[in-house]
Order: sequence, then structure tokens, then C-alpha cells
Amino acid sequence: MSTVTTPVRFTRELREICGAGYVIEDPDRLERAQILGVTPAVAVEPASTEEVAAVLSFANVQGLSVVPAGGFTQQQKGNVPSHIDVLLYTSRLTGVEHYDPGDLTIGIGAGCTIAQLSSKVGADGLLFAGDAPLPERATVGGLLATSMTGPLRHGYGGLRDYCIGIKFVTGDGRKGKGGGRVVKNVAGFDMMKLLIGSWGTLAIITGAGFKLFPAPRQTRTFVAGFATAAEAIQYRNAVLRSPLSPICLELVSPQAGALLPGGGRAGKAWSVYLRAAGSEAVLGRYRTELGAAIALEIDGHNEHDVWRAMEDFSNTLPEHYPDSVLLSLSLPLADVQPVLNELESVAASRGLTLATIGTVGVGRLLAGLWPATGSKANLVAAVSAFRDRLPRDASATVLHCPDEVRTQAAAWEKTPTHFDSMRAIKRAMDPKDILNCGRFLF
Repeated sequence: MSTVTTPVRFTRELREICGAGYVIEDPDRLERAQILGVTPAVAVEPASTEEVAAVLSFANVQGLSVVPAGGFTQQQKGNVPSHIDVLLYTSRLTGVEHYDPGDLTIGIGAGCTIAQLSSKVGADGLLFAGDAPLPERATVGGLLATSMTGPLRHGYGGLRDYCIGIKFVTGDGRKGKGGGRVVKNVAGFDMMKLLIGSWGTLAIITGAGFKLFPAPRQTRTFVAGFATAAEAIQYRNAVLRSPLSPICLELVSPQAGALLPGGGRAGKAWSVYLRAAGSEAVLGRYRTELGAAIALEIDGHNEHDVWRAMEDFSNTLPEHYPDSVLLSLSLPLADVQPVLNELESVAASRGLTLATIGTVGVGRLLAGLWPATGSKANLVAAVSAFRDRLPRDASATVLHCPDEVRTQAAAWEKTPTHFDSMRAIKRAMDPKDILNCGRFLF
């Protein structure tokens, strides 16, 4: 599907705002910039918050739909946009607003990639805890807009825990900001939490400030293998009750383990991967506390490769199994085991293969389903049945699905109960509904 609607006459105004070299009209480049199969009519690359505001102000007056774009690592969430008049790249918003290693804070442009940010602070022995998939492509703005987190969420929290400031432009071109440059900042409305996970439907993020962490000098990964998911969850519970404080704690199913380096480290079993940081004495304490269940220890380059593969799992699984549906689940800790049971049940009943991986110490799971035999109709029925069985406090998001079943993806996502509040916020920040219009039905 490809839809182009923007009249050519509007590109002159866009060139005046961004510069002639930063307005893209080439059909081949625009075709490569499709969002869920929809080709934008024109793309722009503003260099500052002021230029973003000017583009949005113009688009708001003209009624042009605008979609922000970072590294194109996550596109599936919500509905297929009906059309894209202006694709707005954040790639030139890469400036460092402030950086104070001593205070463990940094302010950075939304177009900076996660790899670039991590490299900059890593040179000073610091860590940015946002371990997004494909960090060489993923951008700061995209990370915040999609609220994507990886295994480090167990030890350092989610983005909402260490994003301390944000800059943005609303749909009608108003510049805004929330938070500040210091960690203990309680002034004003918490705009960070509002915009994180909003998928560019409320405003375009142009920059953000973060709390940083001292980088671990030494880490080691301990792998424990179990015959069943229930045994692995019991082991997770024991770790959570212990005095240990791992920086990562992941549950990996046999099918998911097959996609990790080495094809899984604990055989054809459910595995718990625990990553610890500290001195040799501290790591020795982990070894003692974790007990005989530990089947393997990993360090050095092998450890780096394993955790990088876990970070990239949301992209790796669709590459291996393009006919798969990949769900991101957020649920209470007590519901992890029941939800795994439901996933296994619907997969077995519909002839599907199931692969799961997740930060089970905080209730986050990625679940992939694809036809072992049979048609994609089984896939649609299975995901629909699973959705109906989700616990009340759980949420489900579709990260990937085949084109043939994409129309069902929005219906699969668990419907929020606070539509009235969402609509009110949308009207206040994007009164003409030009930002990612149609992605969410509110």
C-alpha cells in the first residue's frame, strides 16, 4: 500500500524552513522511508527545535499529517496510518545541551543514537541504561516515544525512572519542556511520563535529559537451566527474595534460546540468565548464593554477545520467522506464570510454535508465535484467544505481525479504559490531529 497526498506546492515553504537540501522529494528515498507500507509525500530534516516548531505550525495551519521518524527500529504499534503528508526526521537534532559527569547527568538531542550516547558517557566510566534494540540506529527520541527497554531495566529501572527532562513541540507548533537538569526535580507537571510511550501522537520530542550511572567495571553472567517454566519462575522468586542485586534477570524459553549465540546455553531447557556486577569477591558471593542450578558462567566477549542478542530479540525473531506475531506484555509479577501457561496452551491448541524471553523480575515478556504447521488463520485465532485471557492489570502490544493479519493487530491490543482522558490530552496538545493521525483510535 502506498499513499501520497501532499501537493507539491507546499514543499517551497518547507524548504524555506529547513533549507533546500533538507527537504526530500526523491521518490526512491521516500519509498524506502515507508511507515507500515505507507509512503510519505515529502520528508524534512529540521536542525533545531525552532525549525521543528515552524514545520508543525505550518502543517497545523494547512492540515498536513506529520509523522516523526528516528531510526526506524519500531513501527508496528497501533493502526496503519491512512496517509503521511510530511515525514519529519530527527536525525539533525544531535547537539549536547549539557553534560556533567560529576553530577551524572546529560542533556542530548532527540536524533542522537543510543550507541553514540553510550559511547560518549562510556568514555567517562558512565552508563546510559537505555539498552534499546539496534542501538546504532535507535535514537533518543525514538526510545522515549516507543518506551522500549531491554534487560537493564531490571537493575536500573525503566525510562521513566531516569529521564529527568524533556523538550518537545506540540502539534500546533508550541515549544514546551518538562523537568530540568538536576535529578531531584519536582517542579511542574511530569511531561516526561506523559510523552514516554506516546508514539509521537501528542508532540515531537526534540531533546531529553537523563540521569546516568557508574558503569560496572566487571560483570559476569550466570545461567541456570530448568525442565519447565514453573521451575524457572520459582528460581526467579528465590533470587528476588535473596540479598542479591543483579543488573539483569531474564527468562528464556528453549525456542528463544535457540536464537541466542551458541543456540542457548543450558541445552533444551528453560533458562534464567542473571548478570551480576562487582569485584571477584562479590561475584563469588553470587556463585555461592545461586547454588547448584548454575550450569554455566559467561564473561568477556561471549557475555557481551549474549546480552546484545537479548536486546535485539524483538528484531531478530521477525527476521527468522517473518510469519510470526511478536507481543510485548507488561504484567504483575504474580501473573507471569499464569500468562506463560496461557501462551503455551493457545500455542499447542492452534499448532503454533512459541518463543518467550523477558525481564521477569519486573513483569515484562516478549512472546513470539508462528505457525509450526497450518495457516496464518490459526495465528489470528490464537492471539485473539490469548488476548481474551489476559489478566485485568496486564497490557499487550503488537510489535510485529505479518502484513496479511495487520488489520487485526489493533484489535489484539488490550483496550485502555481511560479513553476520555486520552482524548482530552490529544485535543490539548494536537488540536487538529496532525501527529500520527489514526495510529490510535482516540
